[in-house]
Amino acid sequence: MKTTYIMLLLLVCFCMPVTAETAAKKVTLKGRVIDAVDGNAVIGASIYFPQLTQGTVTNQNGEYVIKDLPAIKTTIQVSYVGHLTIIETIDLHTTSECNFTMHENNAMLKEVVVTGLTGSARADQSPAPVSVVAPSVLQETSSTNIIDAVSHQPGVSQITTGGGISKPVIRGLGYNRIVTVNDGIRQEGQQWGDEHGIEVDGQSVHSVEILKGPASLMYGSDAMAGILVLHEQPVMPQGKMSLNLGSEYQTNGNLFDYTVNFAGNKQGWVWNWRWSEKDAGEYKNKVDHRVSGSQFHEKAVTGMLGVNRQWGYSHLKLSYYHIKPGLVEGERDEETGNLEPSEAFQKIDHYKAVLDNAFLIGDGSLKAVVGYQQNRRREFESADEAGLDFRLHTVNYDVHYLSASDEAWKWAAGISGMWQHSENLGDEYLIPAYKLFDVGAFASLSRHFDNLTLSGGLRYDVRHLHSYEQRVEVGEGVIYGPELKPVFPDFTRNFSGLTGSLGAIWNISEQLNARINVSHGFRAPNLSELGSNGEHEGTFRYEIGNQSLDPEHSWQGDLGIDFSSEIVSWQLSLFANQISNYIFLERLSPDTDLHTSNVLITAEDDNIFQYQSGTARLWGFEAMLDFHPIEPLHFENTFSYVNARQLHQSEESKWLPFTPAPRWTSDLRYDIIRDGRVLNNTFVSLGLECYLRQGNAHIANFTETPTPSYTLLNMTIGTDLRYKNRRVASIYLTGTNLTDRAYQSHLSRLKYAPAPGICNQGRSFGIKLLVPVDL
Repeated sequence: MKTTYIMLLLLVCFCMPVTAETAAKKVTLKGRVIDAVDGNAVIGASIYFPQLTQGTVTNQNGEYVIKDLPAIKTTIQVSYVGHLTIIETIDLHTTSECNFTMHENNAMLKEVVVTGLTGSARADQSPAPVSVVAPSVLQETSSTNIIDAVSHQPGVSQITTGGGISKPVIRGLGYNRIVTVNDGIRQEGQQWGDEHGIEVDGQSVHSVEILKGPASLMYGSDAMAGILVLHEQPVMPQGKMSLNLGSEYQTNGNLFDYTVNFAGNKQGWVWNWRWSEKDAGEYKNKVDHRVSGSQFHEKAVTGMLGVNRQWGYSHLKLSYYHIKPGLVEGERDEETGNLEPSEAFQKIDHYKAVLDNAFLIGDGSLKAVVGYQQNRRREFESADEAGLDFRLHTVNYDVHYLSASDEAWKWAAGISGMWQHSENLGDEYLIPAYKLFDVGAFASLSRHFDNLTLSGGLRYDVRHLHSYEQRVEVGEGVIYGPELKPVFPDFTRNFSGLTGSLGAIWNISEQLNARINVSHGFRAPNLSELGSNGEHEGTFRYEIGNQSLDPEHSWQGDLGIDFSSEIVSWQLSLFANQISNYIFLERLSPDTDLHTSNVLITAEDDNIFQYQSGTARLWGFEAMLDFHPIEPLHFENTFSYVNARQLHQSEESKWLPFTPAPRWTSDLRYDIIRDGRVLNNTFVSLGLECYLRQGNAHIANFTETPTPSYTLLNMTIGTDLRYKNRRVASIYLTGTNLTDRAYQSHLSRLKYAPAPGICNQGRSFGIKLLVPVDL
C-alpha cells in the first residue's frame, strides 16, 4: 500500500507539468543598475527571482531584460560582488521597468532571502535564527569539502575524521539531529555513521543557508538542531550559455581538484551539468608527520534538465557521487613512534534522481518534489572484498502550497515524508537490515504588520520502523554463544510526534531589530541507536544499540537583537534548549556483564560503547561585531559558545560528548581595488581562529578527555581579472595554519585514536582558479 502511494505521487509529479495552465499572461521586465558613488553602470549584476528560480545579469550598459515572466507579485533580488544586496517585492501585473542603485559594502548587515516557515522571506522578517553563506564566501574559502567550508560560521562546527570527512554540528548537536537539504530533498546517506561525510559535490553548491534550532516543522523528524540548505546555481538567463572551469591545489596532502560546468537556457529549456574530481594524499603535521590512511579520492557528476514557463518550472536533477577515503587506524611503530601504514579504506557511492516542480496558482505556488536516492557504503580492511557493506534505498516526497509572497497574511501547508529500505550485503555487520516509512502533515502562518512580523506553525509526524532478524555463525575466540547467534533480533517500533514553532520579529527602527522564537522538536531514534551490534571500523570502538530508547523531544527558546549602520554592526543570538530522552554513546565500564546479550566480542575487546539516554540541557550564544571605519576596511569578529550537559548525572558523566569548544574568530579584510579595469574586487584578508580550552568533557570511563586551547592564523588574497569590462578569471591564494600549530580539535575523532591520539592538519598553502566562459 505504501509503495502504491509513492507511485501515485510520482505519477502526479510527472503529469502536472503537462496539464498545467499555459494561458497565463506573460510580461517583460527591464531596467538599469547603477553605482551609488559615481552613477556608472554596474556590469554583471545579478537580477534574480527566488520563487521562480529565474533571472539574468546586466550588460555592459548596466541594463537587463527578462522576458516571459508570469504576472504575479514576487520577490526580486539584486546582487553584485562588493555591494549590498537589494531585496524588494515587485508587482509584475503593473511593473514593466525597475531601476536599481547599488551601494558598496559597509558594515550594514547584508539583506538576504531565506527559507521561512511560509516560503522565501527576507532575513529581517524571520524570527528564527538564520545565516547565509554567500557564493563569494564559498569561492574565497580554502576547504576539503562543503561542510569544512561552512564550519567557520557562528554556531557551526564540524566533527572530522582526517582531512576529507566532515559532519556538521549546529549549536552542539550533530549526526541525525541535523537535516541537510540538497536538490530540494533531505540528503539520506547513513548519516548516523562517524566515518563518512555528506555525499555532495561542494563545487555544485552555490550558497548555503543555515537554520539554527528545531526545524522539524518543515522537514519532520531529525531536524532538531537545524538545517543546512545547499542551494544550487540559479538557472541561466534566457538565451545564454556558459562554460565554467575551476581548479584548486593545496600543498598539505597535495590536494588537487578540478571542475567543469556547462549551463544554459534556450527558449525556457534549461540545463546545468557538472563534472568534478578531487584527489588528496595523506595530510601532515609536525607531531605525527604523515598521517597514514587520511588520503581520499572523490569524483562526482551532477546534472539538471528542465523547463521554465509562465506556469512555473519542472526540473529533473540527476547526480552520482563517489568517494574512496582511507581509514586511519592509529597504530604506531614501537621504536620510532611513527604511524604505521594503513591499508583499510572505504568506498561510498551515492546515486540520486529528483523531480522538482513548482506550479503558479494565482500569486501562490504549489511545490511537488519526489526523489530517489541509493547510498552504497563499503568498508575494506585490506583486500578487495568488503567487510561491512550497506545499501540504503530512499524515496522522498514533498507536496505543499505557498501563498503569495507579499501579502500581509502568508500561509503554507502540505505533506512530506520518506520510505527507506536498508540492506546488509557484506560478511560483517553493524546495524540490522530494516524498512522505514514516515509521513508528516504541516501548516504554517505568518502575519506582517508595519514593523512587526509574527509566524508559527504545527506539524504531526508518524514513523514506522521494522528491523529484520539476522543470525551469524560464531567463530573461534568468542567468549560465549551457540553456533548460530541472533546478533540482530526481529523487532518493530512506531513513533509519532507533534512539533511546532511560534515567533516574532520587531523592527524597532531601520537599524535595530529584535526577535524571539519558541520551538518544539522531535526526533525518532535511528537504527544505529536501536539495534547496532558490531565493531565500527575506523571509529576505534564496538557499538551496542538499545531497543528501549524513546524519541527525543526538545523545547528551545531563542532571543536575538541586531544593530546595523554604515560604520558598525553587531548581532547577539541567545538560545536555551532542553531535550528529553537525549541519546548518546558512552563507553561501558570494563567490568560490565555482557554475557546475557547478543554481543559478539572477543576476550581482548575493551573499547565497547552503548547508546544511553537522559535529559540534556544546552544553552549558549553567538555574537558578531563588524567595524567599517573606512570604506575599504572591514574588521569582523564572532564568538560562539555552547554549554551542553546532562541533568541528574555524576560529575564525570554530566557533560555531553562532542560539545564544541568556545570559539573566537577575527577577520581583518582590506579591499585594495574595486571596479578596476584589469584587477577588480582585489582584497587581502588576515584571519584568526582562537579555540578556548574545552574542559567540559564526558570523562566517564574515558569516553572523552579535556582539550587545551589553540589559535590558528590564516590568510587569503583574491582578485578578479577583467578584459573589456568582463570578468575572465578569479584567483585566490590561501594560507591556513600559517604558524604550523600542532593541535587536536575537541571534535576530531582522531583525537581518540590509540594514545596519544593524532593531531589535525598542519600548515598548508593553496591556489584556486575560476574561469567563466560565456558562449
